Amino acid sequence: MALLELKDITRRYKLGQVQVTALGGVSLSIENGEYVSIMGPSGSGKSTLLNIIGCLDLPTTGTYIFKDRHMEELRDGELADIRNQQIGFVFQQFHLLPNLTALENVELPLIYQGVWGAERRERAKEALESVGLGDRTGHLPFQMSGGEQQRVAISRAIVGSPSLILADEPTGALDSRSSENIMEIFQKLNRELGITVVQVTHEREVALYSRKIYHLRDGIIEKIETLNSQGGSSCHKSLSKK
Repeated sequence: MALLELKDITRRYKLGQVQVTALGGVSLSIENGEYVSIMGPSGSGKSTLLNIIGCLDLPTTGTYIFKDRHMEELRDGELADIRNQQIGFVFQQFHLLPNLTALENVELPLIYQGVWGAERRERAKEALESVGLGDRTGHLPFQMSGGEQQRVAISRAIVGSPSLILADEPTGALDSRSSENIMEIFQKLNRELGITVVQVTHEREVALYSRKIYHLRDGIIEKIETLNSQGGSSCHKSLSKK
């Protein structure tokens, strides 16, 4: 069953008198429990596509269906509720509040969901323990390594029990050992909890942790690569057209 489906999505911007096409007709379907990557060179439309999937932006034309609801028909408040309750975000630069502890940073989404007191703290603690940071709950971001900060960010993304995690270059600011640790956490969340994961990356080593790779170029899906557990892959051309 499809968790989300995009049909003929375009996104155009105006820069002065020039119209720029970031996405030129993207169609894709992602099933519940899938782990997919979006790859492409700089300017290919990767972040624009992720923003639309995450309800941070709306398409110029086309249809986006998430959990059987048409996102382009919803009001800003309804989109905000979906972002808060259904989607977890992980970014390259962590975006932790520097004056809050790890536990307090992870609690933030639950505050917006109206979860209070002991339940909120317990859920945040459990999320940190699930990524191996049960002993870092009282640490501030500057007291942790980059890999630890990214694990706090992942805990914040999963504490509200989302259906979907969106990760934008999640290992871009990390060394190779920390990157491997982060990707193993994403695999665990996908395999053991069934959370759908969509990640943007320019690193093939990172993309190989997923099971499908959408290759973008010039705002269209150039090809779709399916990976198997033995490391092999097969490709087919997309029908997306500019």
